[in-house]
Amino acid sequence: MAQIRIENVRKDFGSFNAVKSSSFTIEDGEFFMLLGPSGCGKTTTLRMMAGLDLPTSGQIYIDGEEVGQKPASQRDIAFVFQMFALYPHLNVGKNISYPLVSQGMPKAEVKKKVGEIAEILGITDILDRPVGGLSGGDRQRVALGRAIVRDPKAFFMDEPLGALDAEFREHMSEELRALHDRMKATTVYVTHDQLEAMQMGDKIVVMNHGVVEQFGVPQDIYDWPATKFVAEFIGSPPMNFLDFHGMVGTGETKVSFGEAQFNIPAQREGMNGDLTFGVRPEHIRLDDTAAFRGRIAATEYLGTTQIVTVETSNGAIKARVASSDTAKVGDQTGLHFDPRTITLFDASSGRALHSEANEGVLTHG
Repeated sequence: MAQIRIENVRKDFGSFNAVKSSSFTIEDGEFFMLLGPSGCGKTTTLRMMAGLDLPTSGQIYIDGEEVGQKPASQRDIAFVFQMFALYPHLNVGKNISYPLVSQGMPKAEVKKKVGEIAEILGITDILDRPVGGLSGGDRQRVALGRAIVRDPKAFFMDEPLGALDAEFREHMSEELRALHDRMKATTVYVTHDQLEAMQMGDKIVVMNHGVVEQFGVPQDIYDWPATKFVAEFIGSPPMNFLDFHGMVGTGETKVSFGEAQFNIPAQREGMNGDLTFGVRPEHIRLDDTAAFRGRIAATEYLGTTQIVTVETSNGAIKARVASSDTAKVGDQTGLHFDPRTITLFDASSGRALHSEANEGVLTHG
């Protein structure tokens, strides 16, 4: 397996800039997620790593070798598409063995390797079946088997579970992660589903409009988003935002807007201007003694928790609280924010300000 390093990679299609000078490193054996909305450049980035598209500029290293201008056939990688791209005229076993047969591997060795892969994927009982009549899940396993059997340096997967229904998609995501943990294979996986990325990935790159907004481990990206876009894109409900104009000095531990004052992590940089105060719903509690108040506009019961929407003079705030908390539509309530979890953003650029809490975590592309 291999480390993959992307350095200042850019991709233009005519006058359209699809990927803008991206840089990040995928360590050997990581399950690495490329996450973002449609059109953000994640699939283009993956295709450049795989050699299906060549970068306009920048360098791509696989296992220490610069491969940016080499075709896919010279990169020793395997690609799994959303549409399984199986050979309809071949049965399951022959689909899996095709890469080995095309390389001239002896029949006995091919049979042994196909048997090993089929056992790992739980498809030994369907090796002689045509692929046309298989379920979506079995077709996905066959596509994975055909990629795995070559034992490549890295696996690249472009939304491989996108065609499956929600329940089976969750099951297959667990299987994929378990398979990765057994094989310890370097895997790069494209998805637009933030829950899938958070559940499966060792590291995540979040992209938007061709730009790497942030990369890091899932918990750091969730707890300390580097930009307002990341804070909105990851989390359900997303982070709450309160806009205000004011000055925050270096070392500041409080901010005020309206009649309320809030404790915040000590700031490592100051700013005077338009700011955004960000807090996750689960870091808010209903507190009748709190100075920041509003009217409960809606409640959404979720079993052990509920989402309570509170209309305030600064806009709507969503709090995730225990379902046992008393929250009646129309009631007035106070809101208490956990001061350790507050993030301040530059309202114009969307960039998170550095604080004592997020120091060393904010990683931009």
